[in-house]
Amino acid sequence: MEAVRDDKELPSLMGPLLISEGSRHRGKLTDLALEVAVRSASFRRSLPEGIRIALADLVRAMNCYYSNLIEGHDTHPIDIEKALKKDYSADPYKRDLQLEAAAHIAVQQWIDAGGLTGRAFSIDGIREVHHRFCEHLPDDLLWAKNPETGRMEKVIPGQLREQDVKVGQHIAISPGAVPRFLEHFEKVYAGLRKTEAILAAPAAHHRLLWIHPFLDGNGRVARLVSHANLLETLDTGGIWSVARGLARNVQTYKTHLANCDLQRRNDLDGRGNLSEEELTDFTRFFLETCIDQVAFMEKLVRPDLLRTRILQWTDEEIRLGNLPPKSGNVLEAILYRGELPRGDVADIVGTGDRQARRVVSALLEKNVLTSESSRAPLHLAFPATLAARWMPGLFPDKVD
Repeated sequence: MEAVRDDKELPSLMGPLLISEGSRHRGKLTDLALEVAVRSASFRRSLPEGIRIALADLVRAMNCYYSNLIEGHDTHPIDIEKALKKDYSADPYKRDLQLEAAAHIAVQQWIDAGGLTGRAFSIDGIREVHHRFCEHLPDDLLWAKNPETGRMEKVIPGQLREQDVKVGQHIAISPGAVPRFLEHFEKVYAGLRKTEAILAAPAAHHRLLWIHPFLDGNGRVARLVSHANLLETLDTGGIWSVARGLARNVQTYKTHLANCDLQRRNDLDGRGNLSEEELTDFTRFFLETCIDQVAFMEKLVRPDLLRTRILQWTDEEIRLGNLPPKSGNVLEAILYRGELPRGDVADIVGTGDRQARRVVSALLEKNVLTSESSRAPLHLAFPATLAARWMPGLFPDKVD
């Protein structure tokens, strides 16, 4: 077998990995990091646990949608929801994208359940994210085209690249250097204190993309790793997503990433090989995007507004004969409590057990309630098909 080429590059080539203590921007960036932490924690505490879990499920699909959209793959959350139920499109290309989305959702579920806790910036953790994402992709999505030779190369799940790559104007380090650079990446970013880890999140995001450890899938892996890092350092609960903000400002996002590839301009631009000023600008953009997305979700699920939108929809469904009377009473109770024991439904709707079961069955069929079993408490669900009504602006309406 041909040996993997190693040009013996030193990890200092990707410095600085952190905004220096002496940077004139350090104070303002630290303030932004603290604001993200405070607002994220406050938002999570404001939600009943049952509502948080339901919201996290919807945000997971939203995160998948926007992260794939950045790569040019448009799979609407309604189609993602169908894929999770094994309801695939007859169109082979759309089916492949649904399978890709299902793979992304599975990785994020694993992350949200703590699968990457303490390992987000580790070599093993990064490789496992890539492996878990790619192992369930259809074969057609496991090939990458070499932009220089035009040759198609097979992407192996979890395997570090063994070929040279060029992304835009950035010529990545030689493949043999990748393990060495990832070791340095882990050494610097793993184990940072909370505030420092939040402040370093944008830099880690770019530097991982700069290394370009895999033949393909680096963008999704970097955003999933950033999700895991923010989930742990900010204790987000998975109820907001920076990917939405990055996708809605995708050209700015990509411009910042490209600018961070630039070398240091002069003695006022840090002391590393790459531009600290550009890394500072990206850090500001990334943290401000986080704050913007927390604020957006806070407004979207404000109890009074959310309750109004859900009950308006329920009233319409009752008038159309699609839901039994008093269905709104059940949803309102769950919105207030977070969960509802089945035995309480009859009292809430003011009827006998038979009618109470009919109301619950209708709401379950509409996918607006969920339960772990026929005896377990009821929880609210946020189906993607109703997101336009219940949570307008979360993602674009589906256009067939």
